[in-house]
Amino acid sequence: MKREAFNAKNAPQPRGGYSQAVRLEDFQRLLLVSGQIPASSDDVVPAGFEAQARQVWLNVDAQLKAAGMTKADIVKVTTYLADRHHTSANREIRSEYLGSLAPAMTVVIAGIFDGAWLLEVEVVAAQ
Repeated sequence: MKREAFNAKNAPQPRGGYSQAVRLEDFQRLLLVSGQIPASSDDVVPAGFEAQARQVWLNVDAQLKAAGMTKADIVKVTTYLADRHHTSANREIRSEYLGSLAPAMTVVIAGIFDGAWLLEVEVVAAQ
């Protein structure tokens, strides 16, 4: 698969850890991962944003592995935050998981389905 990131010079530049656009060519598989919630497989929701964010990324990773993919295959991330005050912590924890990967990305401040959840993350992956 050919993957190319774009950050047009005549548009705003990304503010950390993502690309404004990602073009894919010659991919064989596309995986759309539903919003992953901050609950473990036994339905325990950890306390605090950082613990919930790490749980969400563990859940994303589990879905990728179930489909025979890895985080290196992520091309788009959409994060829903319950509170904009978690923006910095979200960026730090996402960077811990993604490392130098820079997929296309959107962060939305929104009411989350369950009041105990502080975020939800969905991804698109391709190989």
